[in-house]
Amino acid sequence: MRSDRLVAILLLLQRRDQVTAAEVARELEISERTARRDLDALAMAGVPVYSVQGRGGGWRLVGGARTDLSGLTASEARALFLVAGPASAATPTVKAALRKLVRALPEPFRVQAEAAASSLVIEPQRWGSSRVEYPPPRFLDQLQDAVIRGVQVRLGYVDRKGDETERTVHPLGIVAKGPSWYLVAGTDAGRRTFRIDRVSSADPTGDPVHRPEDFDLAESWREIADEVDRKRMPLEIRAVCVPHGIALLRMALGPRLEVGGSMTDGRVEVVIRGHNEYMLAGELAWLVEWLEVTGPPGVRDHLASIGNALVRRYG
Repeated sequence: MRSDRLVAILLLLQRRDQVTAAEVARELEISERTARRDLDALAMAGVPVYSVQGRGGGWRLVGGARTDLSGLTASEARALFLVAGPASAATPTVKAALRKLVRALPEPFRVQAEAAASSLVIEPQRWGSSRVEYPPPRFLDQLQDAVIRGVQVRLGYVDRKGDETERTVHPLGIVAKGPSWYLVAGTDAGRRTFRIDRVSSADPTGDPVHRPEDFDLAESWREIADEVDRKRMPLEIRAVCVPHGIALLRMALGPRLEVGGSMTDGRVEVVIRGHNEYMLAGELAWLVEWLEVTGPPGVRDHLASIGNALVRRYG
């Protein structure tokens, strides 16, 4: 992502008196040609950089700005770490470069910048098969800012029945699940998840968030998503599959498949989630060559019934 590189180059210039295109290329693991093109782009965009020609030359910032990064605002520092954070779409190389360069941030900026790096989880897989796209929720920026600054929020919220409530929450993180956005927060009733498009108001109180010392947003979201999946697909069937059929199962079932250990005969234990026994039996019938369902008995009975019906019609 070119914008990531330009920010990284700007930080590199602010850390050093002078850099060469070769140094930029080495630091960001890009070609010298790309580095020169990016440096030219910064100058054309109005950034006060200039080149020094000849032996010992390179690129400098006008005025010799260095490690205080005084031109970088707190919000820009947070934006930088969102780019470099684990949920970002930036390449690992760009993330690594930005994290090295951000060590030059002043201490007050660094605290919030590092909070930004762990404030967001992005999970492209959406719930169900819907392909509806939604615009970003109205209060997304305010809630993310509250997460990063670590302040409580007086939250207005409309539930799925249309009832509106208000409560004070401790924002812990933001999750993007496909096109939907969620706030993970602590409440008087424990940790809760709120769909941000249902938030009707978000007023920071200024009081500090009580954040559990061992809290990890990614791990917390995995627990939440697993619980949602169990509620959406309450039925679990047990089966064994030949090893070369696992890839086919993954392709057919996606996240509804859990792969276990190998048995003495080489087959692999699996668990498959679904809505009801009959629908799962119909879905799995074509996999009979690779898969043997071991339970519950109702799914096996439905599979036998489907097999008998096929034999009567086509046998």
